[in-house]
Amino acid sequence: MSRLAAFDSTLRVFVLALGTTACASTSHSAAQAPSSRGIIIERPAPVISILGDSVRGVLDRARADSAFPGAFAVIGNRRGVLVQYGVGTIDWAPSSPRPDENTLWDMASLTKVVGMTTAMMELSEAGKIDLDAPVARYLPEFQGPNKERVTVRHLLTHSSGLPAWRPLYKETVTPAAARALAVATALDTLPGVRMVYSDLGAIILGQIVERVSGEALDTYLARHVFGPLGMTSTRYRPGPDLLPRVAPTEYDPWRQRHIRGEVHDENAYALGGVSAHAGLFSTGHDVARLTRMYLNGGTLDGVRLVGPATIHRFTSVQDSVLSNRALGWETPNGTNSAGHLLNRPAFGHTGFTGTSIWVDPSRDLFVILLTNRVNPTRQNLRIGAVRTELADVVVRVLDRAAPPSPSQSTPR
Repeated sequence: MSRLAAFDSTLRVFVLALGTTACASTSHSAAQAPSSRGIIIERPAPVISILGDSVRGVLDRARADSAFPGAFAVIGNRRGVLVQYGVGTIDWAPSSPRPDENTLWDMASLTKVVGMTTAMMELSEAGKIDLDAPVARYLPEFQGPNKERVTVRHLLTHSSGLPAWRPLYKETVTPAAARALAVATALDTLPGVRMVYSDLGAIILGQIVERVSGEALDTYLARHVFGPLGMTSTRYRPGPDLLPRVAPTEYDPWRQRHIRGEVHDENAYALGGVSAHAGLFSTGHDVARLTRMYLNGGTLDGVRLVGPATIHRFTSVQDSVLSNRALGWETPNGTNSAGHLLNRPAFGHTGFTGTSIWVDPSRDLFVILLTNRVNPTRQNLRIGAVRTELADVVVRVLDRAAPPSPSQSTPR
């Protein structure tokens, strides 16, 4: 039994079905363990109070330092939310609303793991995709020197040999042309030689999902991932009715406007707003449901998405000599956004707009931070320190509160 699981048992955690509850606000103390739409985790007030005060302290300091206009953090475990807290406003204007669990954030590269990786898990478990098959099996147009050697696994671990990026939005004028150019891009190196984090590889993985499933990527995810998990707000291209809930991102010099309700990433915009590398909008409530599914072995509220073996496979490091990458996911390495205390089997990811997820099965813990740090400019780089400080403070508080494991107990 993990230390945090033993902690849960000792503290007699109860899950109470309640009605919709208020979101974190200026007057809503994080120590109350606010719900994620109807679920509240009861824990002794001192522990929740310390955790809530710690989370609030990190985010309040970051907002005072102008790391972002607003942010929303959710800390929880497989049963539900322990602490959630919104700080600042969704835009720099003082009249803008405070972020809450229903605020829609541009997920940026969290799209890769929230959407595309989950689809890959489902399709590989169903036997519809072989991770070690060449990409050309599913996309015959994926042609060029040494590209026949590139496998789906290479794309998922960012070791395909593809370059990190190219300005599709400048090189093409239609989504179809942008998609075709991504697939036609030549390799920089042989596959399996080095890890280069590649948006192009993720774009191609999204096309594999579409080709195998016979559905557009946004349709597939809505039907097979977001719908079953009750992620009711997660979507590409939120409509005008949702605009008041959307946190604005950058003033984009290319589009010559302040971006709100459309994807921040220029290539995703050129792809029509729907891509596997960026484009999803989601909320604290919905992302918490996804992380709980992972911590529950692929099942949430009686709905099974994938099995525990598939989760283990996708969240395990694939080649530690090459990198710390799992399949789609990243893992702690002591210098990334996981901070200094999380270690494997934890897994997570970040998004360029200021979003991040970390999940630690050994502690039965998830840490979600959603921000729009690129508002009004992507030159604001303070988010890195905030991510690591938040992860560290959460782990430190819960580890100190957890009882020693049996192996650490003094023999009688």
